[in-house]
Amino acid sequence: MVMGLHPEYLTSFWKTQYLLLRMDGPLPYHKRHYIAIMAAARHHCSYLVGFHMGEFLQVGGDPAWLRGLQYAPQKLRNLNEINKILAHRPWLITKEHIEALLKTGENSWSLAELIQALVLLTHYHSLASFVFGCGINPELDQEAGHVFRPPSPRSCDSSPSSEDGTNSSSSNDAMEDVEMLMERMKLLQECQLEEEGVTQEEMATHFEMEKRESLLVTPSADIAEHSLPPKVLCFVEDPEFGYKDFTRRGEQTPPTFRAQDYTWEDHGYSLINRLYPDVGQLLDEKFQVVYNLTYNTIAMHSGVDTSMLRRAIWNYVHCVFGIRYDDYDYREVNQLLERSLKIYIKTVACYPEKTTKRMYTHFWRHFKHSEKVHVNLLLLEARMQAALLYALRAITRYMT
Repeated sequence: MVMGLHPEYLTSFWKTQYLLLRMDGPLPYHKRHYIAIMAAARHHCSYLVGFHMGEFLQVGGDPAWLRGLQYAPQKLRNLNEINKILAHRPWLITKEHIEALLKTGENSWSLAELIQALVLLTHYHSLASFVFGCGINPELDQEAGHVFRPPSPRSCDSSPSSEDGTNSSSSNDAMEDVEMLMERMKLLQECQLEEEGVTQEEMATHFEMEKRESLLVTPSADIAEHSLPPKVLCFVEDPEFGYKDFTRRGEQTPPTFRAQDYTWEDHGYSLINRLYPDVGQLLDEKFQVVYNLTYNTIAMHSGVDTSMLRRAIWNYVHCVFGIRYDDYDYREVNQLLERSLKIYIKTVACYPEKTTKRMYTHFWRHFKHSEKVHVNLLLLEARMQAALLYALRAITRYMT
């Protein structure tokens, strides 16, 4: 229902999900659902875990496996390490991880099986981001849990702040935020026409500054760590492992991955297409659809070119995962994305289980719900592409 606010995207999403779960492929159906459970559990997403437990049983999966990871066959358990790294720190994936899965004797994976598993893992990690980002929560009694109400005739187009009954002065601030954003976009578009090129060194510096600054963008410390329901916890090994650890231990930010050294268009897409033919095509279409999706509106303005804003969101997600585009000036991110939006983006992309309703209502207060859902779709796809690039690069290194 929530994705249905953007029908063109929903069509593309369904085709991909249908192919991954229902069409011919190297993995049997029950194992696909089990991998979905393992992936969703990394982000504590009980909504997806519960759903795929039901599906797993429907396609004839062994109920004993649902008692926890240790009851599953060793071959599936061997995915645990790569599941954990892909979910939280994809830049750590190496060709050794790939080799370990492909060469483990009787429990070894074939390359075709592994590709399908990796696509499933990244698909469900990023789908968990979408679920938490839009507040799709089955448990009403859970902290910050809220359900999607079918839109009343006016609410689909009303802004989240107008539904919160916020007072008029904060409504005026929200109006000002919209006008400022419009103004900044206009200025940036004008500057791009006039500006002499920024040097590559300057571009690289702007990226490193943005990446370092992104480490300081974190949700407030007072967000309660909700305890994991046992039905989810039993699928998680090493629950302490998460995105945030690299800052706490004084380690550095993720190493920079120069996008043009290994791009989706030139490298990732062709590798997937070779090993898992139809899915490459569908993933590519899904990335394109969401990246180019626009209704040329911003809040109450129409006839607006939003490409700059969409690119800033996409590139900021990739920046948080250490991916840099050398033809992009990362100062635009700071110009276009307010701090509350950055906090939201980073939380939803990196530790979605910490997303709160307050974060959702606090960014872009005068924007429509459909526009905020659009942000979530950009996050979902940018996150998925980032993780896939790291995984596919590791496979390419293994193969060469």
